[in-house]
Amino acid sequence: MIENEEIINDLYRAKKFFENIISYTIGPYTLEDMIKYRLNSINIIDVRDYNDYLEGHLPYAINFPISDIKANIDMLDKSKVNILYSYSDTCKKAYKTAINLLENNFPVVILRGGYKAWEKAGFDIIKNCIRLYPID
Repeated sequence: MIENEEIINDLYRAKKFFENIISYTIGPYTLEDMIKYRLNSINIIDVRDYNDYLEGHLPYAINFPISDIKANIDMLDKSKVNILYSYSDTCKKAYKTAINLLENNFPVVILRGGYKAWEKAGFDIIKNCIRLYPID
């Protein structure tokens, strides 16, 4: 946990952190526009567990649970922006997956609020769809 003194004494680092949040996250409305107008330039990646993916996921999302991403990383395209989401902002699976993908030179953006924010915005949810890649 960050102490008050750290926050007061490191305003530059805090500013950079918030600039990065703005630069490398998108909201549901922006993603919905990207699906409509730029679908060929993005991958939407659901990093939640497979059963949760089946219960409901974003349109065009592929399911790569965080535990499977390393084994299947070669299925992703480095020329596309990989938009990751998990359950909500309190779930850190998308952030952990982002680090892994960035270490392997994949461009990454996180959906702010995750699946819950998409659902709350009232956008389409796909249910009972099979996974698009085999499990080892």
